[in-house]
Amino acid sequence: MRPIINVVIGLIFGIGLIVSGMADPAKVLNFLDVAGTWDPSLALVMAAAIAVAAPGYALVLRRAAPLQDTVFSRPATSPVDGRLIAGAAVFGLGWGLVGLCPGPAIVSLTIGSPGIFAFVGAMLAGIIAAAYLRKSAAVDPSASDKPSR
Repeated sequence: MRPIINVVIGLIFGIGLIVSGMADPAKVLNFLDVAGTWDPSLALVMAAAIAVAAPGYALVLRRAAPLQDTVFSRPATSPVDGRLIAGAAVFGLGWGLVGLCPGPAIVSLTIGSPGIFAFVGAMLAGIIAAAYLRKSAAVDPSASDKPSR
C-alpha cells in the first residue's frame, strides 16, 4: 500500500508543479530577474504552499507516529558548514542559469525536450559524483570544516 500512496503523492506534487508554473523555466527565470522582467507569481505559489503545509505539519506532528511508519523521519539538525553552503550555491546557480530545480526537471521530462534530458543527465551525474566523493573522502562530515592542526 505504501508504494501506491507514494506514487499518488508524487503525481499530485508533479501536477502542482505544472499548474503553478514551477516547471516552466521561462517563468522561473522571470521570477529570479528582480531587476528586469520580474514575475512575482511564484512568490505567491511559495506563500500558498507554506500556508497549506504549516498547519498540516502542526497537526501531523501531534501524532505519536505517522500513519505509514512507526516513527517520524526528520533530519537531524546540523550547523551551517562548507558543504551546505557549496551545495546551496551549486543549486542556486543551476536554478538561476537554467530555471529548473530537481522536482520540476523530473516533471519536465514528460515534454521530451533534449535540453531537459541534458539537464537531468547532468543533475544525475552530479548526484553520483557527490556520492562518490563523499565515499572516497571517508571523512566524518561533522569534521569537514574544522581547521586541521
